[in-house]
Amino acid sequence: MSKVAVVMGSTSDLPVMQEAVDILKGFDIEVDVDIVSAHRTPEKLFEFSKNAHTNGYAVVIAGAGGAAHLPGMVASLSPLPVIGVPVKSSNSIDGWDSVLSILQMPGGVPVATVALNGAKNAGILAAQIIGSNDKCVLDKIILYKEGLKQKVIEGAKKVRSTK
Repeated sequence: MSKVAVVMGSTSDLPVMQEAVDILKGFDIEVDVDIVSAHRTPEKLFEFSKNAHTNGYAVVIAGAGGAAHLPGMVASLSPLPVIGVPVKSSNSIDGWDSVLSILQMPGGVPVATVALNGAKNAGILAAQIIGSNDKCVLDKIILYKEGLKQKVIEGAKKVRSTK
């Protein structure tokens, strides 16, 4: 069974990052959550990132606000796929600083970046990565996407019936 690490720069990021945790648990994927600050605990960042693959993780989801260096630093030190979640924080420039800090990675250090506060999509993407090699997870993703389709179909029926 593959597991996902969900790390963030501070506790203030948890309300956003909880959406990734919840979606992964919904797919029955094991999740570990931790605070790993690129700026305040660099030693912890290095230790976590260098050893994530040997600690059984398949994917890392890293969320940070402001000058969001956490996802890129994890990606620079780990061979695992890293999904970055830009978080609109109190010290943020409307979230753009976080988006650009995560999105504009140099060649050779990829970070898959989701929308501002898009932790739910980060969780789904991590599940899809795992599902590419785990049929049980893949089947759950297929059911999840079918559920999304059904919600749209039901919504369309309601809209048409109100005319």
